[in-house]
Amino acid sequence: MRFTSLASGSSGNAAYIGTNNTHILVDAGITMRSINEELASLSLDLRDIQGLFLTHEHSDHIRAVGTIARKYHIPVYGTLTTLQELLLVSSVGEIPKELLHPILPDQTLRFGELSILPFSIYHDAADPVGYRIEEDTDTPGKTERKKAVAVATDMGHYDEYILSHLTDLDAMIIEANHDIQMLSRGPYPLSLKRRILGAKGHLSNASCGELLTKVLNAHTRHVFLGHLSKENNLPELAFETVIKEIDGSERGLHGKDFDISVAKRDGHSEIIEF
Repeated sequence: MRFTSLASGSSGNAAYIGTNNTHILVDAGITMRSINEELASLSLDLRDIQGLFLTHEHSDHIRAVGTIARKYHIPVYGTLTTLQELLLVSSVGEIPKELLHPILPDQTLRFGELSILPFSIYHDAADPVGYRIEEDTDTPGKTERKKAVAVATDMGHYDEYILSHLTDLDAMIIEANHDIQMLSRGPYPLSLKRRILGAKGHLSNASCGELLTKVLNAHTRHVFLGHLSKENNLPELAFETVIKEIDGSERGLHGKDFDISVAKRDGHSEIIEF
């Protein structure tokens, strides 16, 4: 199984998850050309992608969906309301109806060698989801634990329901969108600040760290801190805040014991293989 962020930030998001025979993207919020350039690092291009799974319909997650679907005839998956909203975005253009596939939160989809479980998240979009994705290959005579990754960004808060979908993961992309003080002192209008800080906004660095203290485990291979705000965060600040939260955990965790990095805003991050 391979997993990486192709781009992550308030200006565009896309992630790759795949096996030897199954390749998918979660979101396509950067240009089609950029996605192909980043996939080249995996010795792939969009002709190899078999499915595009959307978290929600905001522009930094859907920028290239229309052009990709039309050129490569790649099926597009999302909740029904997300797909309906997608078709209303003029920049996306027309997408053939046969390429649109509605999914439901908490209903697992078996997709090639992957098992894909969408779960609801709290964001000001139509019907947003995160994804838990597991290896779906069976080896006769073996009962090994299946590898699992998750993409969970754009959420104003988390609860036990979300945590239950983020347990026992090998790798994940978790939102560390903003530093609260930078946001509070920054140039954004008050209404936008309230939206970001709201229950359907974005996770702060500190909240991201708190979440991680609850889901990090012995199997965790890598954590990407994702969807950083360009105006209200700094990569080193996000990393330091998250590590501080982990080090202060009641579980006695130590940040240095986990492979944690900030996902790159432009370009692919480390390629995690397991």
